[in-house]
Amino acid sequence: MAVTEPAPAVPAEPHAPPTPTAAPNEAGETPGIPQEGAHREEKGEGARPAPSGRTVRGTGYESILRRQSLRESAARTYARSLPIVPVRARGLTIEGADGRRYLDCLSGAGTLALGHNHPVVLEAIKKVLDSGAPLHVLDLATPVKDAFTSELFATLPGELADDARVQFCGPAGTDAVEAALKLVRTATGRDGLLAFTGAYHGMTAGALAASGGAPDVRVTRLPYPHAYRCPFGTGDERGAELSARWTESLLDDPKSGVTTPAGMIVEAVQGEGGVIPAPDDWMRRMRRITADRAIPLVVDEVQTGVGRTGAFWAVEHSGVVPDVMVLSKAIGGSLPLAVVVYRSSLDAWEPGAHAGTFRGNQLAMAAGTATLAYVRENRLAERAGTLGARILGQLQGLAAAHPCVGDVRGRGLMIGIELVDPDAAGPEDTAPPAAPALALAVQQECLARGLIVELGGRHSAVVRLLPPLTLTDEQATAVLDRFADALAAAERARVPRPSPSRRAPAPVPAPGPSH
Repeated sequence: MAVTEPAPAVPAEPHAPPTPTAAPNEAGETPGIPQEGAHREEKGEGARPAPSGRTVRGTGYESILRRQSLRESAARTYARSLPIVPVRARGLTIEGADGRRYLDCLSGAGTLALGHNHPVVLEAIKKVLDSGAPLHVLDLATPVKDAFTSELFATLPGELADDARVQFCGPAGTDAVEAALKLVRTATGRDGLLAFTGAYHGMTAGALAASGGAPDVRVTRLPYPHAYRCPFGTGDERGAELSARWTESLLDDPKSGVTTPAGMIVEAVQGEGGVIPAPDDWMRRMRRITADRAIPLVVDEVQTGVGRTGAFWAVEHSGVVPDVMVLSKAIGGSLPLAVVVYRSSLDAWEPGAHAGTFRGNQLAMAAGTATLAYVRENRLAERAGTLGARILGQLQGLAAAHPCVGDVRGRGLMIGIELVDPDAAGPEDTAPPAAPALALAVQQECLARGLIVELGGRHSAVVRLLPPLTLTDEQATAVLDRFADALAAAERARVPRPSPSRRAPAPVPAPGPSH
C-alpha cells in the first residue's frame, strides 16, 4: 500500500510527560487544572486589552484553560478529561501549548480518517481558496460539489449507488440523522421508529430520542446483540437469534402495541455504546425483516464510514444494502459535512421540505473528495482491517494478564477495551460489573504518557481507540506500549471496591457527543 504522508516522529515517550492528574470531581472538573473562580493572573504574564475594553491577563495554556472553564457551557465534555490546548498537529501527533506531544487516538471522535492536516487535505482546501470560488453557495451546483458527489457515489455499495439520491444537510451527523428520520416518515406516511438499546445517533431532539440515553421514550427499543453483556444471558449467535426473533414478534404480533414503523435505524458497530460490532448474520436478518415488511432500513455510518472498520462502509462486511445511509465525520476530511444517501423511491420531499443554510460547505466538500479518494486509492480500509486485527490480538494477549480487562472487541481501527471489577462479580453475573472509575483512571494515565483516548459504553467503562487510518506499525506499537503502561499504573493505584451487595456506581462524566 502506498501512503505518501511522511509519518511523524514518534518518541518512545512524549517530551516532558505531564504529572498524572486526578479524576474529575463530581462537578466534572479535574483537580490541578485551573477552575472557575481561580486567580486570573499568572506571574510573569503581561496583560492585553480584550475586545470589550477590559483587560485579559495571561496568555499561557493554563490561562486559556481557565478562561474556557469560565466562559464555556457546562455541557462541554472532552475539555474536562483532556485538559490540553492543541496548537499544532500532524498525522497522529498533537502538540500542546505547553510543548508536550500526544498520540491522538481520539481523532476528532473518528472524524480524522487521515489524521491531522494530511497533505492531500490541505492541498485540496488551498486549491479552493486560491481559485476564488465562492465558499457559501446554499444548495447550488458547483464543480466542487459535483466532484464530491461523484467520488462519494463511487464508494457506495453498487446497488445503492445505481439508484441513489443525496441530501446535503446541516453540517453535523445529528443533522443528517434528523433528515433521515424525516425522510422515511415523509416517504411512508408513518411515524413510528425502531431503534436499538445502546444506540447513539446524536444530541438533537429526534436523534436523541432514537439513542440509548433518551430521557423519554417515543421510539420502540429493540435489543442489540451484545456477546459480552447479552440481554438474554446467552451471548454470541444465540443472543443474536433471540434479538431477531424478538424483533419479528413485535412487528407481527397484533397485540404487541407496535404498529408498522416509518423505519428502523441501526449502527453496524455501536460506537458510543461501547464498540459493539453487530454480527453479520444478524445484520442480514434485520435487512430481511425490514424488506419483507416494507420498512426502510436506515444505517448510521457517521462514525463507522470511510474505511474505519476495515471496509469502506461497515455494512459491506455483511453485504447488506440499506435503503438509507447517514454519513458525516470523515466524509468532510476534518471539516463539517453531513449527507443522507437514499434510494430514489424514497425521494418524496417537496422542494424546500428540508434545507439548511450551511449545507453547501465548499471547503469541506473539497477536503472530503480528497479524503475519500485517498482512502479508496490507497486501500486504507483494507489496511485498517489488517492492522486492527493485529492490535486486537495484542490487546487480547494483554487482557490475559489483567483480570480487570473484561472484553476486547471492535472492527478495523474502531477498538474498545471494557474494564471491569472482577472482585465484585456476583454468583449470577454473566460478566463482572463495569469499572468506570478504573477506566477514567486509565484515560488519565494515558494522557500522562502522551496518549489521548476516549471513554464510552454504558457506564463509560470502555476505553476506545480511534486512530487515523494512516497509523503505521511503529505508531501502533507506541500506542499499545503507552496503553499497557497506563493500565498497569491505574491498577496499582486502584482502591479496593466495596462488596457487590453494597456497591454503588461511581460518578463519571458522560461520553462526549460525537455527532
